[in-house]
Parts: sequence; C-alpha cells; structure tokens
Amino acid sequence: MTLPRSPEQRRDADTRGREGEAAAAMYLAQAGWQILAERVKTKAGEIDLVAARAGIVAFVEVKWRAKAASLADAIDERRLARVAAAVEIVWQDFATKGEDIRIDVILLAPGIKPAHIENAWMPFG
Repeated sequence: MTLPRSPEQRRDADTRGREGEAAAAMYLAQAGWQILAERVKTKAGEIDLVAARAGIVAFVEVKWRAKAASLADAIDERRLARVAAAVEIVWQDFATKGEDIRIDVILLAPGIKPAHIENAWMPFG
C-alpha cells in the first residue's frame, strides 16, 4: 500500500516530471522529431508529448526515475491504456495530413541514455 504524498512530495514529483519531459523533448528534437505539443490534457488523462516526423505522429508517454533499475516498472498496461484513451480524443487534431499515429514511451534515468520504445501500445488480451 502506498502512503498519501504530502503537497511538497507532489510538487517535487511534478517538477521532476516536467524536467523529464523537457529532456525527452530535447532527445526527440535531436533525433529529427518536431515537438507539436506538450502536456495535452483530456478528460481521459494527459499526453506528455506529441511529436511528428516523416508521416508519423507519436503520442509520447515519458517516465523518469531516480534509479535506472526502477524503469522496468515505470510503464504498464494500465498506464498505456490511459494514454491510449487520451489519444483517442485528440489524435485528429494532430494527424491532419493522413499521418500514421502511434504511442511511444521514453524512459529516463540519471546516467543512462534515454530508451525510446516505439509503438509501445499493443492492447493486451
């Protein structure tokens, strides 16, 4: 069971999340992606980044952890399903020229190269 976090802990987590998203955006931009949007809010949840490149629009979930070993548990079916539900609401706003769409994940931790998991959402079951 997880204990409730204090306002300070939530604020610190939000700051780390924003820093991770900025690092992921920089990583994608250096790889030739154009960042279309950050922190897209929908009634189903938030999409961290929206990026485009050569006929693809990627909706990107960013996960930052203080230790690389914690990245293995950073993303799961429940989290990806929430992102997929948010993408369902807004994809038409970004894929306006017939681009393919996909959900990617970028995993970040100090001292390691970002891990970019392309097309990470494959519904289970």
